[in-house]
Amino acid sequence: MKLLLLRHGVAHDRATFAATGKEDRLRPLTEEGRKKMRRIGDALAGLLPELALIATSPYARARESAEILARAYPARPVLSEAAELSPAGASAGLLKFLQTQKALPAVACVGHEPDLSQLAGWLLTGQQKSFLELRKGGACLLDSPAASRRATPPCSGT
Repeated sequence: MKLLLLRHGVAHDRATFAATGKEDRLRPLTEEGRKKMRRIGDALAGLLPELALIATSPYARARESAEILARAYPARPVLSEAAELSPAGASAGLLKFLQTQKALPAVACVGHEPDLSQLAGWLLTGQQKSFLELRKGGACLLDSPAASRRATPPCSGT
C-alpha cells in the first residue's frame, strides 16, 4: 500500500481566530489556502491516481483540505474522519486503522504537524525520530511493505 501523508493547507491565523471566541478545531482554510490545496490536489491526482481512501483529522482545516483533495479525483476516494489524526492523536489507533486498509492500493492521511512527520519517521526507521517537516499543504508519499506492517509505534497513545 502507498501511504500519502498530507498536511492541511494554509488556515486563518491562530491568534486572530482565537479572538473570535471559537475553538481552534473550527479554524478553516483561507481563500488562498483553498486555492493552493486545489493545485496540490490536482498535482497529487496526477501522481497518485489509484488513491482509494482519504482519512482526515476532524479539525475543519484538515477536513476541508481532504475534501478538496477528494474533488481532484474523477473517481472520488472514500472520505473517512479519523480522530487519531487530530493534533496529538493516538498513533497506535491510526496504525491499526491503516492495517485494516492494506488491501487498498493507496491511502491518504490528512492531518497536522508535528504528528505526520513523526509518523513518517517512525514508519521509515522504527524510531520516534522526525527528520522532515511538512509545510502547510506539504505531502510525503511512502511506499514500503515493511512500513505498512508495523504494529505499534513507540509513542502510542499520544
